[in-house]
Order: sequence, then structure tokens, then C-alpha cells
Amino acid sequence: MPENYDAIIIGAGVIGAAIGYEMAKKGQKTINIDMGPEAGYGSTAASCAIIRVHYSTFDGCAIAWEGYHYWKKWEDYLGVADESGLAKFIECGAMVYKTEVNGYLEKVMANAAALNIPFDELDAAAIEAKLPIAQTASVGPPKAMDDPDFDKKGDPVRGAVYFPTAGYITDPKLSAHNLQRAAEAHGATFRYRTKIVEILVEDGKTAGVKLEDGSEVRAPVVVNVAGPHSFKVNRMAKLQDGSTVEDHCNIKTQALKVEVSHVPPPPGFNYEKDAFVTSDSDIGCYTRPEHGNHILIGSEDPECDPRIFVDPDDWDDSFSDQWKAQVYRLGLRYPDLPVTPPVKGVVSLYDAADDWIPIYDKSDLPGFYMAIGTSGNQYKNAPVAGALMAELIEKVQAGHDHDKEPVQFDLKHIGKTISLGFYSRNREINTESSMSVIG
Repeated sequence: MPENYDAIIIGAGVIGAAIGYEMAKKGQKTINIDMGPEAGYGSTAASCAIIRVHYSTFDGCAIAWEGYHYWKKWEDYLGVADESGLAKFIECGAMVYKTEVNGYLEKVMANAAALNIPFDELDAAAIEAKLPIAQTASVGPPKAMDDPDFDKKGDPVRGAVYFPTAGYITDPKLSAHNLQRAAEAHGATFRYRTKIVEILVEDGKTAGVKLEDGSEVRAPVVVNVAGPHSFKVNRMAKLQDGSTVEDHCNIKTQALKVEVSHVPPPPGFNYEKDAFVTSDSDIGCYTRPEHGNHILIGSEDPECDPRIFVDPDDWDDSFSDQWKAQVYRLGLRYPDLPVTPPVKGVVSLYDAADDWIPIYDKSDLPGFYMAIGTSGNQYKNAPVAGALMAELIEKVQAGHDHDKEPVQFDLKHIGKTISLGFYSRNREINTESSMSVIG
């Protein structure tokens, strides 16, 4: 006999686990099914787990600011202990350089002011005082290493904005495990090393999933939170006319290969203690401190960095020359940065949406929902995504027409309400997006 649940959540990364927790708190009998061996094993474990409050859009800033309050009181949010301990939020702040690429942060600062997010503006001298290893001559726009002007320097950057309510989570995989334990305390089930091969549909509605061993798990609700595999799961979900859920999404997702470099700081500087998150579109890189006095360096996806879309079941997980480009570009900002091999870091996948803004939505198949296209910038929003998806599912299953009248979601910590239509599968490309991991 098949197992029966109220909802099946495909994926147990940090967002999938958060959805399981929030739905279980509403009294739903849920099961998270994941191919990996444990919670947060895939893209979540590889995340830089940066908690920041600056986004290119107002809605992005709003849910990030809301998310900050969950991480700030993580133990209170969970309400249970975890035998493995709790993930820790290191609130070191974030400094974002003003560049032409980000409109010198005018919109970002306006959004922050409207949301009462604290920030300070810094000129070039203040940047160097706050981060003594940095030089502030502009080298942008970012260039490939074989460009003859790669290290050509100009006038000082126009300044930066420092957001004190930012930082990073020490162990992103552990945060997903924390959410699993919190969900289980409300009756949720998690199953690992399990592959889904079919979305079951009966009478034109979602009916559950078929597993690789031929068994079935039944539920009237299935939530696709499959990360880089999200587009493949959408193709499994078929409507009565033979088309798939993906066919009816105006915004698509793909699996994108990404690399994060891991290097020591300039000699004599304690990056773990005295630095903070940086976002620097003048060099096309972001950074954060790492335990053991190291720097994590990622690409902000400038035009000079190739975007490598892959099959998430068949891809090359070795380092390319991308790691070197990131390290050498950061070396233009930190002249004394050690840039010699061997390379260290992480190679992983993003679940990238066309406009780098997620899809948090229902689908054209009744009972099938999506929390996908997180594009490397949604880790920080996982608790909010869990809450908004639980509310969206509850209302749509009760008969609300979300496509006609988008669900309004209250951000309880910051006293704002947003329209979940912002995250619709049917939206046009959002031109306010950075079209990058910045979101």
C-alpha cells in the first residue's frame, strides 16, 4: 500500500527543510524526499551562507531584512534543540562598493531607508580606514585575465555602503539539519537516498510521486524544491494535454556551475576577526571571512566570467580557470593577497532563474508548487521562503486564485506586506534585477 501524506516536499536543502517545518507547524503531515544522504547535502552545504540585506529590488530587500530577524534569533525560531548543535550567525556586517554596475547604490539605499535598514555611507578614505588591506583605485569594469587592461587602475571608487546587520552562517548544512529537527518535532518525516522518477497525476490533479524502486508516496500537494534539478522535476509534472509544468512557466531555471575560491589573507591581517562581507562589482567578486583566517571569494557574474550551464546529473565538478580569475581580481583590491596555487575552495551548482529572482509559486498543475530558481542568493531568505510557501499553499488549496489575485504576505518582523505575485512563474523578466548572484 502506498504511504499517504498531506504534502510531499522534493528536496531537503535549507529551503525545502524550512517549508517542511512551516507546513508541519500548520498541522500538515509532510515528508521531505531527497536524493542526498542528509539534510542540506547539496547546494546548501556549498553555500557561502551570506546573510545580507541589500538587493536590487524593494521586495528582495524586504524579505532579506525579514530573514535577518529569523537568523538573529535562530534558536527561538526553531523552538527545539538539535543534538548536532545550532548553526551560528556571525554578524560582522557587509560593505558594498558603489559602482556604475549597481547604480552607485542609489536604489539600494532608497530601499533600505524605506525599510528602516541601518547603513552608513563611506568615502574612499573611510573604506581604507575600515579595511586597511584594501586599495580603492577603480579597476572596473571587471576583465578577463588575458585582457591587456586587466590591472589598469583609475580614480578611486566613489565609495561604499556599510550594512551592519549582515554577516554569515558558520555551517549552512547544519542549519538545514536544525530545520529538519524542528519540523520533526511537529510530526514531519524526512527520507534520504531516495530518487523520484515520476509525478503522479489523477483526474488532472497532483496525486503524489513514484520512486525509483517502483513504490508510490501519495499526497494532494507536491512542492518542487529540488535545487539544480528543479527544471527536471518540472518536466516530470504533466498536464492532461501532455504539456509539462515547465512549458507553462514564463521564467525558466537551469543548473549553473559555480566556483568559490578559498585563500589566506594578506600577511599580518586577521580577516576572520577584523573583516566582513564585501560585495565589489568593480572587481566582480564578493567575499566573506572564513574560519581559520581565510577569505571565501565568489564571482558576482560580470560579463567577462563565462556562465557554464550543465546537466546536474552529468557535469564536470573540477576547478576551471574561474578560481584564478576571482583570486587575481581580488588581488587588485588587496595588493598583498597571496595568489599562488594550489587552489582550494568549492565547486557546486546554482539553480539559476532567467532573471536571478526565485519562483515561489503554484503551477498550472493543481497541487504542484515550486520554490525554485534560487540563483545562489536565497539561502538567507530560507525561513521566509518556508513561511510564505506554507501560506501560499494553504490559501491556494482552499480555493484562492493566486494568478488572478496574488496572495499578500505579511512580513511580521518588519511590519510590511508584500505581494507574492513578485515571484510568479508568469512574470516578465524583472529588469530591476542585477541579473547576477546579487539578485
